Amino acid sequence: MSPLPHVVSRRSVVAGTGALVLSFALSRHAFAQQPQEPQNVGEEPRKPIPQPGSLKSAPRLDAWIRVDADGRVTVFTGKAELGQGIKTALLQIAAEQLDVPVGALTLVTADTARTANEGYTAGSHSMQDSGTAILHASAQVRALLVAAAAQRLGVPAEQLRTGDGRISAPDGRSLGYGEVVTAEMLQADAAPQSPLKDPARRTVMGRPVRRVDIPAKVTGGEAYVQDMRLDGMVHGRIVRPPSPGARLRDVDAAAVERLPGVLEVVRNGSFLGVVAEREWPCIQAMRRLAALAQWEGHSDFPDAATIDQTVLKLPSQNTDILNTQHMGTPQGRRFEASFTRPYQMHGSIGPSCAIAHATAEGLTVWTHSQGVYPLRGALAEMLQLAPDKIRCVHVEGSGCYGHNGADDVAADAALLALAVPNRPVRVQWMREDEHRYEPYGPAMVAKLSAVLDQGRIVDWTHDVWSNTHSTRPGAAGNLLAALYLQRPFMPPPPVPLPQPEGGGDRNAIPLYKLPRGRVTHHFIPDMPLRVSALRSLGAYVNVFAIETFMDELAAAAGIDPVTFRLNHLEDSRGRDVITTAAEKFGWSRPRDKRPGTGRGFGFARYKNLGAYTAVALDVTVDRDSGAVRVTRVVAAVDSGDAVNPDGIRNQIEGAILQSTSWTLYEAVGFDRETITSRSWADYPILRFDGVPDPVEVHILDRPGQPFLGTGESGQGPTGAAIANAVADATGVRLRDLPLNRERVRTALGPAPAARAG
Repeated sequence: MSPLPHVVSRRSVVAGTGALVLSFALSRHAFAQQPQEPQNVGEEPRKPIPQPGSLKSAPRLDAWIRVDADGRVTVFTGKAELGQGIKTALLQIAAEQLDVPVGALTLVTADTARTANEGYTAGSHSMQDSGTAILHASAQVRALLVAAAAQRLGVPAEQLRTGDGRISAPDGRSLGYGEVVTAEMLQADAAPQSPLKDPARRTVMGRPVRRVDIPAKVTGGEAYVQDMRLDGMVHGRIVRPPSPGARLRDVDAAAVERLPGVLEVVRNGSFLGVVAEREWPCIQAMRRLAALAQWEGHSDFPDAATIDQTVLKLPSQNTDILNTQHMGTPQGRRFEASFTRPYQMHGSIGPSCAIAHATAEGLTVWTHSQGVYPLRGALAEMLQLAPDKIRCVHVEGSGCYGHNGADDVAADAALLALAVPNRPVRVQWMREDEHRYEPYGPAMVAKLSAVLDQGRIVDWTHDVWSNTHSTRPGAAGNLLAALYLQRPFMPPPPVPLPQPEGGGDRNAIPLYKLPRGRVTHHFIPDMPLRVSALRSLGAYVNVFAIETFMDELAAAAGIDPVTFRLNHLEDSRGRDVITTAAEKFGWSRPRDKRPGTGRGFGFARYKNLGAYTAVALDVTVDRDSGAVRVTRVVAAVDSGDAVNPDGIRNQIEGAILQSTSWTLYEAVGFDRETITSRSWADYPILRFDGVPDPVEVHILDRPGQPFLGTGESGQGPTGAAIANAVADATGVRLRDLPLNRERVRTALGPAPAARAG
């Protein structure tokens, strides 16, 4: 990959004659209101209609679309490609509304010098936020171009047709977009309504299009930031303390500084790193430096074996996010259940990596962070630089799934780059760094109770205990390196993420229709281990708990679990997803149930406002070893308007496999002082021989409906379906994650002795 220009000021992005180029005045326009029609005296002031999606915060059309004088069209998004296929989907949206071939478009993703600030790429918001903004901006740009062509051609706009980036009149005359565009045309705010193309006339949206990010990934090309090689680039490595709580007492770096190829040993407090001309000598120097470093102190972690009890004992801030228990008095049988999850890793296959380049003009960082603007703010605070002196450019990383080490390694690279100015410094974490020092998904406990009366749930209680699910950068104290500096930055106080999306309480409110209920979030500010966002946040655990409990209640009522769910669900789209998954799976067909086999079902609407997903699957359980294998999966999903059906299938398939790995294998190991999960041997994940075959995903397309977030919608339903299938196969209900071999074997007890013939 060739290096991008370094710090680019807004003034340096100049508009050329006959072209629309990106020009930001976002702070001035961020909350601009649309002109209102005159009002009669005495009328209530009319509220402006908000622009859709991210147009609310970045309303300028030229923040999203650029048309050059030669007809080239560039699309801009503040969201990042994380493997979710967003590049392809956004190009399809723009191509459809602009009537330009996908291959003729250029897409620029998250870059603090070029794109709008869309915050984090997280929470399955890319299509809802950026996709919606580009949908409307593209339609409005097309309308402006057609209006300009109508004047030039002397033909009413409604008689003009667009295609392949040209505007054609009935008499055969035509103009290219570049011929009618002016430098001022799109320097205007978007309108709240747009002339969107009729879904029935679509030729690009709603159809499978080959992912633009895939070819390099399957051919060994330059696909990731880990693959970047810049001219004059050098390499950096960081020496980590033996325990997160340790501090560097002393280090004799002279011997390392004399090693061939070593350019600099960098120490700032307990932050210790080395820069060398080549990567392997850098690793050798890092190891020599680590042997010479003397540390003192250590962390004081709780007992890993009883982490659920620790979580329940920690002080918490308790908030009812639902309380309708004043409605009536429940009569019937009460059932209770508790569910736990350990700390879990992101498990990124490629260790985190970043490249930083410090020059007299400023600092450029190539990063796979999920939020280039928040990262820029955190780096500016840590380095005491003005934000406009730092440029953060997103480049895909090999693995993500939430707030992993991407931001932390960017901080490492920035600190080392300032020590060797004018040389790009590439820092890649070692596998041990990634496993031991990334922020984990929090350990959680959920306690549920319900009252059944005549086959119906008449009362429901859900309590969930959890740390925060976001310590993402925005402040220097959220960066790992900043915690170890001579003048360390303290992490900001953790806060719960608000409903309706939530954090630890995400999806804790059931979508089912229940006459009485109370849902309480027990937010725990104290964090025994460093934690942050892991894909789907608390939704995985809460849906796991709700959906396995629904199966238990269905069994107690003597009702088929799919029927039981439908009996409690009024949402028509949710019902459609459940019935589709059940029908495609063949749920109602007679089955020949063999020993050690079982089937399970799970359903949720992600955040109760995103995509609907239902999962049905088969498992086999080996009683002797305790091994569980998922053998077949059928899923149904409603993501609203399905821009790229293949992309949606990719996301749901990925969610199913990742949830299978979480549910059957994953738990962070630690002792009282340090993390003991240092490698894949210490932190097993799903392997190729455990992948279900087949995995079917059925899409319920809703053309013209709002986009719904897809990428994180399958984790909870899959985990619950696996647990329900294990219970069906063994007759034993397991509620503590993961359902690994040891836990299953212990729950089943010794196999019955063979009887003599």
